[in-house]
Amino acid sequence: MGIYLNPDNTEFQMALNSEIYVDKSELIKRMNKVINTEQRFICVSRPRRFGKSMTANMLAAYYSRGCDSKEMFSKYKIADDPSFEKHLNKYNVIHINMVNFISEGKTVQEGLDYLCRRLIHELKQQFGDVDCFDWNNLMSVLEDIFAAKRIPFIFIIDEWDCVFRELKDDKEAQKKYLDFLRDILKNKSYLALTYMTGILPIKKYGKHSALNMFTEIAMTNAAPLEEFTGFTENEVKELCNEYEKDYNEVKRWYDGYNVDGVSIYNPKSVVEALTRGKFRNYWTSTENYEALEEFICRNDDGLRDTIVKLLAGEKKVIDSSTFTNDMVTFNSQDDVLTLLVHLGYLTFDSETNEVSIPNYEVSEQFASTIKITDWSEVSKSLKVSDELLKATLRGDSESVAKFISDSHKENASILKYNDENSLACVLSIAYYSARKDYIIHRELATGNGFADLVFIPRNGRSLPAMIVELKKGHSADEAIQQIKDNDYLHKVSEYSGEILLVGINYDDQKGYTCKIEKIQK
Repeated sequence: MGIYLNPDNTEFQMALNSEIYVDKSELIKRMNKVINTEQRFICVSRPRRFGKSMTANMLAAYYSRGCDSKEMFSKYKIADDPSFEKHLNKYNVIHINMVNFISEGKTVQEGLDYLCRRLIHELKQQFGDVDCFDWNNLMSVLEDIFAAKRIPFIFIIDEWDCVFRELKDDKEAQKKYLDFLRDILKNKSYLALTYMTGILPIKKYGKHSALNMFTEIAMTNAAPLEEFTGFTENEVKELCNEYEKDYNEVKRWYDGYNVDGVSIYNPKSVVEALTRGKFRNYWTSTENYEALEEFICRNDDGLRDTIVKLLAGEKKVIDSSTFTNDMVTFNSQDDVLTLLVHLGYLTFDSETNEVSIPNYEVSEQFASTIKITDWSEVSKSLKVSDELLKATLRGDSESVAKFISDSHKENASILKYNDENSLACVLSIAYYSARKDYIIHRELATGNGFADLVFIPRNGRSLPAMIVELKKGHSADEAIQQIKDNDYLHKVSEYSGEILLVGINYDDQKGYTCKIEKIQK
């Protein structure tokens, strides 16, 4: 019926028309449970291109009185739910993307004024028969229309947090915007449901929030909507079967988001990889490297050290509760890391409170960003990583020792190499490029060694497997012998072919030495 008030279902139909559509309609069942309850305020935050707008379009198509969507939803999961017809196209839906309105004015206030005028214009067109006390006041108009018609409103607000991203330093504008949302949403009987989407959770100001009535669903606390955050494992397996693609390769590239115990895949990248037939960086290519560089090039509270360790495959325990949900207030490295979780560059395990880099696609974005920044120490190690792998494969032990020694020296100002974690970290960074062709298993405190890496060739790669053992204060020969004595070969029991045994020793005085043996299994 209108553009923003009671829209039709055209936008959601476009999603259904797409080559790949994954049925997430059961989210509607969850929303139906909270309609007209105290829990009717939902704010969902997740990274760009994770399906937020499509979900908002789906809800608008289902609830809006401006269309008949029964046939549209009839073949999807929601149609089997008892609540399906009870709420289908029964509400006055206001569906807005805040970016469209905030950009209309020179100030946030001008943008909000434009939004109010635009909505009142459509309300007057559809409900001109209602005797409204003040047609210039949006809240008053909504109250009067509801009192006269007794049909509740549903607000669906996409990109709700655009003010905090586009005007991240303007605190006065942010407060004005939050107050506006509070005034039209909080404690309003005309509202049956409010569903907001964005990247950032709701901004905290002091001890209280202007929008403290919302249930927040975020990358750090997605329950009970975990399965709707992205593609689930079963959904991706079904797609891989349909498109005859290697599921393990899809998992390596695009999995890794641990959302309250549910493994979530990046939907944008999965769809692109399957429809284009190639595994590449799709999600990270939607933004240039500055989006990540801006935050990781800070060194808040030793942040650089942590980023290097994350790139090496380690995890970091953080306190995500101190994050104030904006893009400028960072009191510790934990706040920066929490922001990177919300932006999709890290994943957060709510059980252990650990962050890590989720998958190969994102890891490559970190590596690419570091290579073009002033992180000269780490950057050089990443750039020569290909040469180290080539030297290892051809059995050039002297070159291997030199490359690892150089990597150690170049990163000495960032990392302290005096324990097994640090030695393993430098080794992982040095062999970073091997991730393209190998599945790498890193184990710490194995046997009497400090660390060892096991490299299994990926499907289709004609390469030898490798077992790398690192010792400190002994010899490369002893490292090789430890591989044999401790029967590390069982770690590649399913692999048949050439195996390289790589023994590396680090001595505080002599540096690194290396020995490489080839065996046939």
